[in-house]
Amino acid sequence: MAFRDCRRNWPFRLDALVLLDEHCHAIWTLPEGDTRYSARWGFIKKEFTKAWLASEGHEQSRTQSRLNQRRRGVWQRRFWEHAIRDENDYARHFDYVHYNPVKHGYVERARDWPYSTYHRYVKQGVLRCRLGWWRF
Repeated sequence: MAFRDCRRNWPFRLDALVLLDEHCHAIWTLPEGDTRYSARWGFIKKEFTKAWLASEGHEQSRTQSRLNQRRRGVWQRRFWEHAIRDENDYARHFDYVHYNPVKHGYVERARDWPYSTYHRYVKQGVLRCRLGWWRF
């Protein structure tokens, strides 16, 4: 819901997403000339954290720094952005997002991780031939 609610305030297309325990990977397409990804991430992290904790979701232990800054132990503090340069760069990052649960050892195949847009693209027939070599 945090992503949906964010898109009401700051529209964007969610091209790829995978949610892991303490971080996520995403590819967004923002409207032309819009660079407000920081506002979007801030909103998403705040709203997700509130909903997660309200539903009795767990949080990691908080360091003194997190306590001092009134940060919860749900998300990594920072984020890294990358402007996609071309179609090959997009494809590489698209694959990286969906493969990330395998990389971190959560599952053996991307199809086994439920919190991912991977399943949307399988239904659409996009990933079957593109990512077969990763045992998806």
